[in-house]
Amino acid sequence: MMERTLVISDIHGCYEQFQSLLNLAGYHPSSDKLILIGDYVDRGPASKEVVEEVRTLVSEHGAVALRGNHDQRLVDLIRSGDSDTMDKFLAHGGQSTVISYLGLDCEEADVGKEMLAQARTAIMEKYSHHIDFLANLPLYDEDAGHIYVHAGLNPAFRQWKDQPPHDFMYIKDNFYRHPTVVEKTVVFGHTKAMDIHNSAEIWFGNGKIAIDGGCAYGMQLNALEIDVNGTYRTWKTMHSG
Repeated sequence: MMERTLVISDIHGCYEQFQSLLNLAGYHPSSDKLILIGDYVDRGPASKEVVEEVRTLVSEHGAVALRGNHDQRLVDLIRSGDSDTMDKFLAHGGQSTVISYLGLDCEEADVGKEMLAQARTAIMEKYSHHIDFLANLPLYDEDAGHIYVHAGLNPAFRQWKDQPPHDFMYIKDNFYRHPTVVEKTVVFGHTKAMDIHNSAEIWFGNGKIAIDGGCAYGMQLNALEIDVNGTYRTWKTMHSG
């Protein structure tokens, strides 16, 4: 029986902070269930390394990894490459993902559509397994007391599993500003805790827990610990940039 559940969201290429957080919390696969609730890429400096580490944690250590909107956008970019997806990718921190996967030295490289096209080809040739992995990640997980999801649950759907995939990855205000229609506590990322209660610390609301500490924005990476009795503890590593 697992002694703890550890939940982390919105790593966004912050590989060093992710490793530090797991070490700080004393993560051990034999006694801890690790749930990662999406957004492994974009904005931070090491998207490629984060995705590879998440793959390893899932395949070798039984971690659960969910799909976030940034992960989905990377999949869409590589598989379709349409102009609108390119524009959204570049507008939401995708430059750092390109730099990471191309192994460029300069973090300030000018990533435009020409370089993006090169990156698409390179990623398909060398890292198609990363794209397949992200594309097949589930949108939610649950246990006896909690529902884990990247963005949230649409209160318009009493049968929450019937909500559109887009809601699982993108919903914001309509979720966290309104009461839930589920009995379990919803643990989510996507919306930074700072935007909810003016603090990067984990937010505990009525039936909701927001854990995105905004690491890629210079704040912190949070972990929520849930023990077998349902008691919460929080862990964090600060952005070192």
